[in-house]
Order: sequence, then C-alpha cells, then structure tokens
Amino acid sequence: MAELPPVEYAVAVERYLAASGLAEGSRRIYRIALNTWAWALADRPAPTGPERRRARPPVLPLALLDHPDAARRLRTAADRRRADTDPRTLNRELSTLRAAVAWWRAQRWLDDDPTTDLHPDPRPEPTVTPLTPDDLRALFTLRAPLREQSLWHLLHESGAAIDTVLALDTDDLDLSRHRTLHRPGRTPVHWRSGTARLLPLLVAGRTAGPLFLTDRRAPAGTPAPDRCPHTGRARLSYRRAAELLTAHTTPLTPGAHGWTLRQLRPGAPPSLDSDGRARHPGTPDRRDPE
Repeated sequence: MAELPPVEYAVAVERYLAASGLAEGSRRIYRIALNTWAWALADRPAPTGPERRRARPPVLPLALLDHPDAARRLRTAADRRRADTDPRTLNRELSTLRAAVAWWRAQRWLDDDPTTDLHPDPRPEPTVTPLTPDDLRALFTLRAPLREQSLWHLLHESGAAIDTVLALDTDDLDLSRHRTLHRPGRTPVHWRSGTARLLPLLVAGRTAGPLFLTDRRAPAGTPAPDRCPHTGRARLSYRRAAELLTAHTTPLTPGAHGWTLRQLRPGAPPSLDSDGRARHPGTPDRRDPE
C-alpha cells in the first residue's frame, strides 16, 4: 500500500531526511535549515542566534508551499536572512530547501515550486586570512584544554568544513588510518600527526556519541545523537567553538579580537608539518601512512 502524503510540513521534512541517506549529524543541520523556512511559510520572522536551535517551529500544512503567496514569503525570508547571516550559510539553507522541494514534488506531494526565484546570495564571502606558520605555532603551544587543541589541529590538518568536523561522532574515527570511516553520503576527513596524537586521548573511554562535547550536561530535550551516552554532555556547537577560539587567542592578537575558526583551514600560506616546520597544504606528512 502506497504511503499517504504527509499533511504537516514537519512530517514531510522528516520523511525527506529519512530518505536522504545523510548521516545523523548532517540530518540535524538540514533539519535546522528546513525549520527556518517554516517560519517564513507562517509569515513570521525566524528566531536568530542561540534561540534559533531551541525554538519550536510553527505547525503548518505542507500545502502552504503550493499557496500562491508562498514564493513571496520565501523571498521575504531570504532577504531577512541576508541581514543577519553570511552568504555561505544562506546559500546552504537555500540549497537545502530547493533539494527538499524537488524531492517532495517527485513524490507528488506538491504541484508547484515556490523556490524557482530563490537565487544564491551574490555577496562575496568575507576575505579570510589563513594563519601563518608563526601564528599556528603560537596557537598549538597554548595551554588550552585537550578538546580545543584537538579541534584546532583537526580543522587545520584536514581542511574539512567546520560543520562537518563538529558533526563527527567517536565511532566515525579510524584512528589507525588517520581518517574517518567510509559512510554513505559523507565526505571522508583525513588528518595528520598532530591530530593523531590528540584524538586517542580525547575519545579515551568513549565508544559512541559526539566527538566534541560541551563542558556541561546536555539540557533536557537534546536529541540522542547530540548527547554523549557515557557523560551525558551535548555536542559542541559552532557558536561555542568559535567563542572558545576567540577567547584563547585574543591575548595573541593585541588590539584585535582573536582568530576565527575559518582561519584555521589551510590557505595559500604554508602550514606546519609534524615537526613544526613550514609546509604547503596538500604535501603529505612523511610520518603519516599513505
């Protein structure tokens, strides 16, 4: 018997995510993006900042996407998002919505496509200056907690997207090969000697749950995939990870406000090898396995 079309937008979101083949960490990010557009369909501004993740989206019918006014509401919401987010985030949210609508139309749950006029944000992304070898040396010798040093090394050595790294779970790791295990629909993450020395210490005694954890126990209602079954702590958020880096590096940048997570990703300047020497990104670490 064919599955009946969902009535509620939220149910349609969950069915799309279930069929997507995405890992749970990626589904969580997609869910947040799609919930953001629910506020637009209700003709209400979406919450911003920390409240965005905790806010319960309005309950509404999926059929609102077929309403003649749906395209206008989504355009208005996109304009609002441009005012309080960066182009990369907005473009990812637009892409997520377009992909979901295309899948819903393929299931014959929708007739129209209100995302046709939603175009990528044309604003250029802010220029990010990668850290120099001296900057990296200063960062990696800071007396910072193991969690922070592990995250900073992994972001720099892998060059992976920040959201991808924060979505990793302990059982994603292949520590002996310095990489993540193959997961359908997920981009593999590789690292080098600096990260390889730290990760075994970070995950000691843990076999499941988020790789990077908060200091406190997860609040009630935190989804199980974002809560450590061993410690009860929650997955570290992008916002908190950014705050921690800024706090630790402000003393290293007199007159500035510390460094950002995006500066950790390799750029044109050379990065450091396992002995602390300058090395251009993409050059294999001779101590790491092929």
